[in-house]
Formats: sequence, C-alpha cells, structure tokens
Amino acid sequence: MTATTVRASAGEVRTELEAWLDENWDPSLTAGEWWRLLSEAGWADPSLPENAGGRDFGRDQVQAWSVTLAERGVLGPPSGLGRMLAAPTIATHGTQEQIDRYLPSILDGRHAWCQLFSEPGAGSDLAGLQCRAERDGDEWVVTGQKVWTSGGQIAQYGMLIARTDPDAPKHQGISYFAIDMDQPGIDIRPLREMTGRALFNEVFLDEARVADADLIGGLGNGWRVANTTLAFERAGLGSAGRSPASATPGPIAGALGRTVTDFLGKPSEGGVPRLGSDMWQWFVELARKQGRGDDVVLRDRLAGLYTLIEVNRLSGLRAKAGGSRTGAEGNLGKLAMSELFRQFREIGLDILGAGGMLAGRDAESNGAIQELALFSPGPAIYGGTDQVQRNIIGERVLGLPKEPGPAKDTPFSELPKN
Repeated sequence: MTATTVRASAGEVRTELEAWLDENWDPSLTAGEWWRLLSEAGWADPSLPENAGGRDFGRDQVQAWSVTLAERGVLGPPSGLGRMLAAPTIATHGTQEQIDRYLPSILDGRHAWCQLFSEPGAGSDLAGLQCRAERDGDEWVVTGQKVWTSGGQIAQYGMLIARTDPDAPKHQGISYFAIDMDQPGIDIRPLREMTGRALFNEVFLDEARVADADLIGGLGNGWRVANTTLAFERAGLGSAGRSPASATPGPIAGALGRTVTDFLGKPSEGGVPRLGSDMWQWFVELARKQGRGDDVVLRDRLAGLYTLIEVNRLSGLRAKAGGSRTGAEGNLGKLAMSELFRQFREIGLDILGAGGMLAGRDAESNGAIQELALFSPGPAIYGGTDQVQRNIIGERVLGLPKEPGPAKDTPFSELPKN
C-alpha cells in the first residue's frame, strides 16, 4: 500500500461485500466453485497484500469482512494451515514467482498444506531440529522425522524447516522449504487421539526431494521465516471472534465437490471446535433449554466467558493490524485460547450435568460438548505449549534471564543432543 492509498472504512467494506454476496452467493454451488469466486474477487483473505491475492486490509476492515460473512450465513474461505500460515509467510518472505505459484491454489482451496516443524526431539526446543537437507544440484535431499503434523494426511504441500548447515550455530543453519508431500520419500502415519480422530501425524522423510526454487526466504534464514509462521500461528490460534463456517481444502479432504450448504451450521470443522461468540450463544440457549437460564452462578460464569472472548478477540485484531505494544500479543492470545478451551469445557459440562457422560447420538447435540471436553487439553500443547509461551513472554518482554546453556555461537554439530 502506498503512502497516498486510503483504506476503505469498515462500513464501506461491509457495503461492498454485501453487494458482492447478493450477486454471487448461490447455495447450489460446490465449495470449490464458491472458493474460486472468493479468491478471484480478493475476498478469500483480504488481509494479504494485493500482490498476493488480497486487499491489504487492516484490523477494522478484516473484522468487518469476517463478521459480514458470518452474519450472512455463507461458507467462508478455505480453512487450514495453507491460508492461516503458508500464505502470509510466503507473502512476507517469498519471491513474487513463489507467491504467484503457491498462493492462488491456497486461496481457492485446491491445495491443502501442513506444517513440518516439530520433531520427536525438537518440540519446545524447536531450533534443536535434526532433520537435514543436503544440496544435490538444483535440489535438496531431505532425511529426518517430523511429528504432530496437523493435516499431513490430506496435504499436498508442507512448510518444512530442515538443517542445511550443521556446522553453523543452532539457529543459523536452518532453511525453510515448500515441499511436495506426494512423493515416494515421504511416509505419513496418522496418530489416533482420545477423541477418536486423527488430526495429527508423524511424517518420515527418507531422501525426499525439494527444489532449490522452493527455498523460502533464502538459505540459512529458516529460523527467521519460521518465526514469522509461528507468529501467524499464535495469532490465529488466539483469535476467537465471530467467523463464518468453513471447510477443509484440497482434493483428499473431499469438500471441493460438495455443495456449500453441507458445511453450514456445524459446531466444529474437521474435529476442531469453533470457539467464539456463536458457541457462547449456543451455550446460553442450551442452559435455558435445560431450565438453568436463571441460575445466577452459571450466568456469572457465562458472563466471564463472554468477557474473555471479547478481550481476546480485540487483542487479536490489534496484533493482526501490526499494533503490537509488547511483541508478545500472539503468545498472550495463544495462552488465552488455551484458557478459553478450558472454560468452554467446564461450563459446557456444567450445563449438561450428568448428560455430559453420554456420547454420540445419545448426547445433547450429538456429543459436540463431549468432544470439546476431550479435545480441550490439546490447545495448551500444540502451537507451542503454554509453558513455552510464558518463557517467551518472560525473556523477550519482561527481560527475565534465560536458562543457562551453551554460547549462542556454538556450532550445532558440537551441541549435546537429547
């Protein structure tokens, strides 16, 4: 955006989007057809810059866009890590050729992405990763293991960080790639959770190949690029404002050919509960249905939950608009999201009472609250544990001393492993 460019107001965004929806929304469309229309019009993710398929919207404009889609009851843009993480990271660090190659298929839902960061020995200490990439002409040969890879089994591409220089210091010998997941050198194994679903996977890379042209942000700059991805992840996980219904992108997930109405009015998408004001309102209606609408203790807890939702939503909007005051807004949002899951779990089960012990078709709303309860420990772990978020806040914002360890310039090859 140039210095002379004036952004549309939130009201103008709403008016323009309302008119566009009046002309283009059709319940008979498939998700793939609808996402293509959104992408072509710049409505798939207007927070992205214009050269990346967006509209360079700021905080208020993005909020108006999201709320308008939700209020109109239409299917929102593709969900998943492609739009949430890969698109803004590539828009920030990629070349224009990489932007033009990858972002269109993310925004119109043709391709799903996964995040190949964590390893069995490198979770909280992510920079300790040992997955290696070795140069072979115009390609890199990748060998190693990743774990807790959300959506790996349905992804066409992965955001991969690998060690390209083991003799460089720990944080400097890492590079960031966009890797094709559909190749013989990649083995994806789903991990079953106590919800009964398998959102996460372990991924084995055995001489998998990735082109040098798919190196994002330059050789050895992977830690800087990865931190951009993590910042978007924490901001995304920490948001709990009102958002439209969504569906999973990519041909494997099977949403592209289904009609848009198949995904409307669902309390969760792909097994992940959609927290926010809509679920809160559902809790209020459920409490009344259970004859507890006048329970003063429950009303107080619901009021507190609503307050947390709103505070977290506003903080997230500030962070997305670049209005960071501490540098830790994403970390604070991630902590707030963990707390939201805990509170939604406790209040939801309180409303159900003994009915909370039922599951499936025997349970209220087919067990949505029960699944939320089983899922709720996860957010305090994935995307960086709550403890890691507190360490980051303590060290980078409060100036507390780091734990003692080797000097920063120690080559990774000389560091003790595990």
